[in-house]
Amino acid sequence: MTGPVILVDDEDHLRTACAQALELAGIEVEAFASADGVDLKIGNAWPGVLVTDIKMPGTSGLDLMSHVLAADPDLPVVLITGHGDVPMAVQAMRDGAYDFLEKPFPSDMLVDAVRRALEKRSLVLENRRLRTAMGEASALEQRLLGRTSDMVRLRERIADYAATDADVLIIGETGAGKEMVARSLHEASARRSNRFVAINCGALPESLIESELFGHQPGAFTGAAKKRVGRIEHANGGTLFLDEIESMPMDLQIKLLRVLQDRAIVPLGGNDEVPVDVRVLAATKADLRVLSDQGQFREDLFYRLDVLTVAIPPLRDRKNDVPLLFQHFVNLACDKYKKVPVDVPPPVLAALQRHDWPGNVRELQNAAMRFALGAGLGALNTDTVDTDSEGGGPAGPSPSLTEQMETMEKHLIQNALHAHGNSMKETYEALGVSRKTLYDKMRKYGIKVDRSTSSD
Repeated sequence: MTGPVILVDDEDHLRTACAQALELAGIEVEAFASADGVDLKIGNAWPGVLVTDIKMPGTSGLDLMSHVLAADPDLPVVLITGHGDVPMAVQAMRDGAYDFLEKPFPSDMLVDAVRRALEKRSLVLENRRLRTAMGEASALEQRLLGRTSDMVRLRERIADYAATDADVLIIGETGAGKEMVARSLHEASARRSNRFVAINCGALPESLIESELFGHQPGAFTGAAKKRVGRIEHANGGTLFLDEIESMPMDLQIKLLRVLQDRAIVPLGGNDEVPVDVRVLAATKADLRVLSDQGQFREDLFYRLDVLTVAIPPLRDRKNDVPLLFQHFVNLACDKYKKVPVDVPPPVLAALQRHDWPGNVRELQNAAMRFALGAGLGALNTDTVDTDSEGGGPAGPSPSLTEQMETMEKHLIQNALHAHGNSMKETYEALGVSRKTLYDKMRKYGIKVDRSTSSD
């Protein structure tokens, strides 16, 4: 929660009391006796919150709100109102105000409203920054998102290797994005207009992989009624991606070695060599040198592949990329499933950064899809122990991601109800959920609606 508060009220005693309450809560505040000229201090990149009385001499609080929302419709404005102005304040919330406080109000109510407003402002500005970063990214950056030094070096290496026509060995854990790196190498190369052919060596039965790779002639084996072009020949002129190369049977490894050396294949049941112009990208999650030493992978094939190497950093080593990636995947899921765009709250992004992501980017993408569809984040465990507390000892586990999500969801529902005058229909439509879902969640969080102010 960062950013200042601008407080505007013409009543000296109330302005002083409100300013003191905010300062005691650790919130920076700048107080003004009138609204004249205040809008000039606020722009669309201003990180704070505006708290203003409605009725004041000169420029009114509503006029001030209108001016600042014209500059930035997402700026949180908290209105202070007398009892007779409540209907006016409700209408102002429908016009874009964040919240309103009816005089007299306890100081903790003001502090709570301002804290929630600052959280929202922080969220809005962070998501704007993420969208800007994604929008300004190059084609390679958009395919391989990330601003950490590891990702910058990875993209630089891919750009360098793509300019050559040499074969490349891609090393990375499960879910790290090995195929995405392979496609990036292909798309940045001179072969981009030709085929990218991917085959998972670990997903094919051993009895089929040779035919799948090299093709076959009619009668080559039982059931081979007609000629079949293999995947290597199909990739002629383009790029062949062999994923899980460590799973390739030993007898086929020598044949692949021959392809790499001679750039020619012999289909099953055939005698003549078929020349192929293909770039081979191989990927593995295993240490091929260790497998070679153990006799489980051909040493000569390992050295033939180990010329240009790309190592993909695991997500746990670049956790600062998690917010950018997660928001990106949430946006993609919302677009794909025609959902209302979802802004990920900063506390959730912070909690996500504490997770180790053993499944890497694939696990993160699945979590983002669940979040976008309103299904939470599954069984992610992002509990952590704070060892930076005074004295150096553990301060105990922080709230789990599930607890933080529930707190944020409760706030979002409460804010939406306030913003829509307790109209259930407008609220569940704005949140993009069904009426039943809204009622169920309100019951879960103990949220009650004052029917006297409801517009339903």
